[in-house]
Amino acid sequence: MTCAVLSIGTELTRGELVNTNAAWLSAALTDLGFEVVEHVVVDDDRPRIIEALERLAAYANVIVCTGGLGPTTDDLTTASVAAALRVNVVRDEGSLDHIRRRFERIGRPMSDSNAKQADFPEGATILPNPIGSAPGFEVRVHGARAFFMPGVPHEMKRMYDEQVVPRIRDIAPNDSHQIRLRTFGLPESAVGEKLAGVEEAFPGVTIGYRAHFPEIEVKVLARAPGPASRRPGAPVPADPQAIVRELAERAAQEVRVRLGDIIWGEGEDTFAGVVGRALRTRRWTLAIAESCTGGLVGHMITKEAGASDYLLLDAVTYANSAKQSVLGVDEDVLRGHGAVSAECAGRMAEGARRVAGADVALAITGIAGPGGATDGKPVGLVYLAIATAKGTEVKERTFPGDRLWIQTLAAYVGLAMVREACARG
Repeated sequence: MTCAVLSIGTELTRGELVNTNAAWLSAALTDLGFEVVEHVVVDDDRPRIIEALERLAAYANVIVCTGGLGPTTDDLTTASVAAALRVNVVRDEGSLDHIRRRFERIGRPMSDSNAKQADFPEGATILPNPIGSAPGFEVRVHGARAFFMPGVPHEMKRMYDEQVVPRIRDIAPNDSHQIRLRTFGLPESAVGEKLAGVEEAFPGVTIGYRAHFPEIEVKVLARAPGPASRRPGAPVPADPQAIVRELAERAAQEVRVRLGDIIWGEGEDTFAGVVGRALRTRRWTLAIAESCTGGLVGHMITKEAGASDYLLLDAVTYANSAKQSVLGVDEDVLRGHGAVSAECAGRMAEGARRVAGADVALAITGIAGPGGATDGKPVGLVYLAIATAKGTEVKERTFPGDRLWIQTLAAYVGLAMVREACARG
């Protein structure tokens, strides 16, 4: 059962926005069992929208579209779909009332242009939007089921989960299962080399990769053989989903064995979230002292709900004077070894742990560049320290890339050190 994802918006074709919707929808549709065969991005141009829609409908069973449902003159999706279907655009009074009441709740008058969002192709099924002003809709285009949703990501995701999935779940082939493993620590090429031969060892399994710096996601997708590939006379499996789930899990276990500790999570896990779970499991509290990362580690941690359960302190001690006054780093250490040194990193971690009364403390100090390098201390040199009741551990690393790459890699390695400390106890 094939799916296509259509994204509409000149801001996408011009590169003004990154098309995260298409990636999210493709993963969600794949998890549901569909085969996503094409992504199409078109600008806000009626003839091109119509052409794309008619071409996709000629072969796809399901089309999922985002964008172009707003109130402005360049939002042309509804009118374009109506033109493709050769039907009129009609106004839905219930949707108009919902939009009006939404504006009343936030204390703003509804403008005339917002009324346009209550217009739909004649005969369309309306998809309510509980958190935005633009409802979606479903129509049939040459036999394909086509769903149109807002481009705002959080509105689109809610509508997809609540309105689209219940309508297409029953037609999903239910003959595939995917396991997504999250890794950090090796480049994509090295990960691929370690997994050479897995597909051959598990017929029906495809290994895919998604690089999202600094992580590599490994996708283990198992599909049941179709009628054409089934041996003559072989019985049709009673529960194809159970079979492919078991196949995917066996292949994923082989991937886990081959990749080892660089796998840190699965599915929708986040790196900081996994570290947070490790801290909760250990019932430890955390303090952080940052210099070259400028609060990035604390930002990653506090993006996770419930971080207040374990995070006590994130001190951005950028200046030497702050390292002394906040963390108690001795002036002799700074004078003798410099702020970018193993000695300074260790004192920063110990000071953060002492000031906060935390079980574990992480400290990061380094040269993120592009300037600041000295003889023997190049751009990318970073010292990371972990302090616990058992003592202090310091690592020296030299990271490649520009300033953001160096800061991001330092934050990830630092959080990995926290996770390792939790594992050791």
